Amino acid sequence: MPNSNFLYSDGQMLRSDKALILPDNRSFRYGDGFFETMKYRDGQIQLADYHFERLFKTLDRLKFQPPSFFTRNYLETQIHELVKKNGHDGLARIRLTIYRGEGGIYDRINHFPHHLIQTWDLNESNNQINENGLVVGVYPDAKKVCDGFSHLKTNNYLNYAMAAIWAKENHLNDAFLLNPYQRLADATIANVFIVKDGIIKTPALAEGPVEGVMRRHLITEMRKKDITIIESNLELDEILEASEIFLTNAIYGIRWVKQLKSTNYQGQMAHFLFKTLFF
Repeated sequence: MPNSNFLYSDGQMLRSDKALILPDNRSFRYGDGFFETMKYRDGQIQLADYHFERLFKTLDRLKFQPPSFFTRNYLETQIHELVKKNGHDGLARIRLTIYRGEGGIYDRINHFPHHLIQTWDLNESNNQINENGLVVGVYPDAKKVCDGFSHLKTNNYLNYAMAAIWAKENHLNDAFLLNPYQRLADATIANVFIVKDGIIKTPALAEGPVEGVMRRHLITEMRKKDITIIESNLELDEILEASEIFLTNAIYGIRWVKQLKSTNYQGQMAHFLFKTLFF
């Protein structure tokens, strides 16, 4: 039976039950770091170019100071070794977490990008579009800010975590988060697209969503095929008037939404895009 209990921490392969951080770790204290979630399939990281471009842009934006050895090849080598060690090299979810070390908020600190790589086995259903549409709601207790960090996948994830708990409590599959202007930002683990009057729309990055890798892939491929896609602001009324809603992320690709509040939706465009634009 393959092992499934190893991880990489700062370049060392360790058992996953080993304690790794100290109590004054800045990521634990302040959410000082970020992460990439990637899909590994048949020996390849899906959309690897987009993932690593985003990772190194985020390193720079958050003022980490990586040493010369900290390259894409360095990280990819560890990912390939880890999925093989854990027996996940067929289909896996990878999480690569970057975090700063120990210190208080104003202490002099080392900006080395400490890094943690984990893998989990994925079910083959993650390569298929959902047969049953999702039921979603709008989370009322948090707003997604629109600033220079809102598009990053930072370790400060409280609003999404609480929205996910709220969704489960209300027997929903996911929850939408609005920005301070009462417009759509994104969902707890996904970007959101709607179809209205035959036009596909998604919140612009200025509206506060995470800059998702799958979001980028879909927008790029749709434009190559002359499928109209508009990045704009989306009021809740416009979403409720849409004919379709679908969610995207790097692990499952596309999932279509069946219901938001009392509005029901179709799934034709989501199915078409899944068949047309995926690997």
